[in-house]
Amino acid sequence: MPARIQLKADDGHALEGYLSMRGDPPIGLVVVQEIFGVNAHMRRVCDALAGETGYAVIAPALFDRAERGVELGYSAEDVARGRALRGKLTDKDIVLDIKAAAALHGKRRVGIVGYCFGGTVAWYGATRLQRFMAASCWYGGGIAAARAEKPHCPVQMHFGEADASIPMSDVALIREAHPEVEIYSYPKAQHGFGCDDRASYSKADAVLAKDRTVAFFAKHLGTVTAG
Repeated sequence: MPARIQLKADDGHALEGYLSMRGDPPIGLVVVQEIFGVNAHMRRVCDALAGETGYAVIAPALFDRAERGVELGYSAEDVARGRALRGKLTDKDIVLDIKAAAALHGKRRVGIVGYCFGGTVAWYGATRLQRFMAASCWYGGGIAAARAEKPHCPVQMHFGEADASIPMSDVALIREAHPEVEIYSYPKAQHGFGCDDRASYSKADAVLAKDRTVAFFAKHLGTVTAG
């Protein structure tokens, strides 16, 4: 059942999280938000992943370090506010908070998936922590700048070829630096193509990327038997 939970980072910071699961599965995911907070869309993502995979899914509220209870929409004003909030966080803070979410999974096998801002954070989870066994990064705009980092687990990435904020030249740099990473691009997809609350949503591309993500985690984390 979905629930609001409390997490605690190694530096003592307390943050909220959203947990979606049934029973006590042996596999878990950390879902990392866009710059809009753990809003209704991100909660639906958690619920859908938990329902389809049977995993326990946790989304930490990364903006709690800057402002608690942030749930933004997708207007220009919301984008500006989200970027401002993200600017108040250090990468060290962010890594501590996803580590806290992974820690709540206990002994479960754990993967991480993130979208937009969270796509870059999922890359940090793969490169800066040892806890995650697989990482799926959706249109992470900061990955190219951090491409010198080495992942400790299998990584999958998804990019829209019509994304105005992530040029395909950046994707080419990532491919060159990490030929071992499973990278998919979607010819007509724009930034945020996986979010059904955004004008850039592309259902066909979103479903394909989701199916690839679920299959990737099944390969590297395993599956949960129904019932």
